[in-house]
Amino acid sequence: MGALAKPDACDPPYLVALNLTRRCNLNCAHCYLDAGARDSDDSGELSTDEVKALLADIAGLSDETMVVFTGGEPLLRADLTELVAHAAGLGLMAVLGSNGLGLNDRRAAELKSAGLMGAGISLDSLEPGEHDAFRGLPGSWAKTMEAFDACRRNSLQFQIHFSVTDDNAHELAPMIAFARDVGAFALNIFFLVCTGRGEKVTNISAETYDTVMRRLTRAAREETDIMIRAKCAPHFKRMAWELDPDWPITAAHGYDAGGCLAGTRYCRITPQGGVTACPYIETPVGNVREQSFAEIWRHAPQFQTLRQPALKGRCGACEYSRICGGCRARPLARDNDIMGEDFLCAYEPRGGAVIEPLGEVVAALQWTPEAEAWLARIPSFVRRFVRQRAEGEVRAKQGHEVTAEVMADLAEIARHRFGGQSGRPGL
Repeated sequence: MGALAKPDACDPPYLVALNLTRRCNLNCAHCYLDAGARDSDDSGELSTDEVKALLADIAGLSDETMVVFTGGEPLLRADLTELVAHAAGLGLMAVLGSNGLGLNDRRAAELKSAGLMGAGISLDSLEPGEHDAFRGLPGSWAKTMEAFDACRRNSLQFQIHFSVTDDNAHELAPMIAFARDVGAFALNIFFLVCTGRGEKVTNISAETYDTVMRRLTRAAREETDIMIRAKCAPHFKRMAWELDPDWPITAAHGYDAGGCLAGTRYCRITPQGGVTACPYIETPVGNVREQSFAEIWRHAPQFQTLRQPALKGRCGACEYSRICGGCRARPLARDNDIMGEDFLCAYEPRGGAVIEPLGEVVAALQWTPEAEAWLARIPSFVRRFVRQRAEGEVRAKQGHEVTAEVMADLAEIARHRFGGQSGRPGL
């Protein structure tokens, strides 16, 4: 595996997914955690104090990290509001990953007041019966619609999580339109990896995957009202490059879409404290009850491997290996080889030179003092993303300097796109 990295040679995580509980009020066929029923035993879960200590350890690495409180269903944790407030108090960006069933007006207002910055709510079909069947509970679609309303009424930003399968892939365009109309600030398209309860689900076929990905890439390039992002689909980077090599989203650490960050800028923590590179990689590399999160993040051998990958098969020979690299969970789940080729990708390498990430070959842009002052007023946990967005806007216009006017324009765009909206058009 090679020598361990020095502490200062390791970047902090962009994103930490914190599975607070295995308990859930649904029975989703695709659940990677194979979550249990509402009344299942919660005795092994990290306690309130343990989670608070963990959050402090994460914040010690960086106050620009986003922490996703998820599950199971995190709303079933009685201390969720307390934990959100603690994370926000440490300067972390606290967001929620939920099925929405318990997200009513009271909870939305309470969580926002505690410092919650947004919620990701799962919706797997615009047909109520199809969504309910996928989620394992009649009436869950209606409850999800109520969660969107509650977020909107309480000015809590929300995004929609849509897990694509062969059965619902035809709904991509309608789902984009729905997300726009319902007031979501982003639509995340998830592509399942067959782990957990998802091992019992027929995954998306390679043909459907390629078709959906190409449609998604074009939509992400053309959509102006909401962000459209591919999740667990690093091939988005290749398709984005093919569509427009100068598109800023093809940068090295394009967190907003595509690319695999497992073990490099992202990890997951299980309800019992295990740390894994991503939710679809099931074997922990350490446990926060035995080691500090920082120690595990910096020194876990598997994370070291992921940060200096020696890819095999088509992934190793591919000219897009630096901007894509393939999903590492898929070959690990099927072939027990974390460096194996991502078999869901149909692309055949053409023997060209390796394409370097845009973010590593473009010159740094100048920032005027006024623009830097504007950026300094933005909360630390979103400052990095705002900086990337501002520089992307300037480069797209062939500019060389970020000014206060650029920042003001971004603020106006954000206000227009993500400001409070009322009603549910078209429903």
